[in-house]
Amino acid sequence: MDYNHHLGIDLHIHSTASDGSLTPSEILHQAQKLNLAAIAITDHDSIEGSKSAIRTGISSSIKFLTGVEISAAYPSFFPGSGSFHILGYCIRLNDTVLNQTLDKLQRARKSRNPEIIKRLNKLGLPISLEEVREEAAQGQLGRPHIARAMVNKGFVQSIDEAFDTFLATGKPAYVDKYRIQCAEAIAIILGAGGIPVLAHPGLLSTTREEDIDNLIVNLKRIGIQGIEVYYPQHTHQQMNYYADLAERHDLRITGGTDFHGAIMPKIKMGSGNGNLFIPYELYEKLIDS
Repeated sequence: MDYNHHLGIDLHIHSTASDGSLTPSEILHQAQKLNLAAIAITDHDSIEGSKSAIRTGISSSIKFLTGVEISAAYPSFFPGSGSFHILGYCIRLNDTVLNQTLDKLQRARKSRNPEIIKRLNKLGLPISLEEVREEAAQGQLGRPHIARAMVNKGFVQSIDEAFDTFLATGKPAYVDKYRIQCAEAIAIILGAGGIPVLAHPGLLSTTREEDIDNLIVNLKRIGIQGIEVYYPQHTHQQMNYYADLAERHDLRITGGTDFHGAIMPKIKMGSGNGNLFIPYELYEKLIDS
């Protein structure tokens, strides 16, 4: 038996190219230390993490998948508002349409942050873009960095409190962002030779089985090819259900921790809350089909 079959993988990792705290090279180093057999860097609306990892050089002991996590709009056939996340694997990093679309999404993200800060200032919380930039260092500036700056200034006790009180959807400093349509996100990943996968279905606005069944039927019709089944916030019951759903609809099964480093310190690369194991055979099936 291939030695790798005993090892775990992690196909959902964020770097400093989006809102993670580790650089792509630090992620590669940590994955090696943890003995992970395969990883994917899946930054929000960015492939700079994947590009940087490849420039750094990947150790022969780790299989590396290029990746992205696109924040799309909820599809019309499913109830919900906010971001609907589509993972893309094995994408061509030089694909023109993919790069142009992600550039547009990055510009939209950048214009959103000053607006959030303006709202916080109006709410009586003196915080500047410069202070938030210090939290982001070289990374893609986003709400987690605003939350960290709020903690440092003593406005809130924790990142969770910053979101729950000010930054989450519907809260006083929330600013909605530009999103592409779900079907467009899937088409762009397919156009770049990639495999589009529904991210963490357990975090969707509703997890009622009849709604999820209907969602998968409709997503498959517009090109989805997989479901992220293994995920720290999925219960065993949910994982069994999503795995069954994937098999019934002939979709690939993936898994990852959604690792962000220090921004979400309880989530460990490769093991999530400490008890998640994502088998290597999922990587094999993903690339073979």
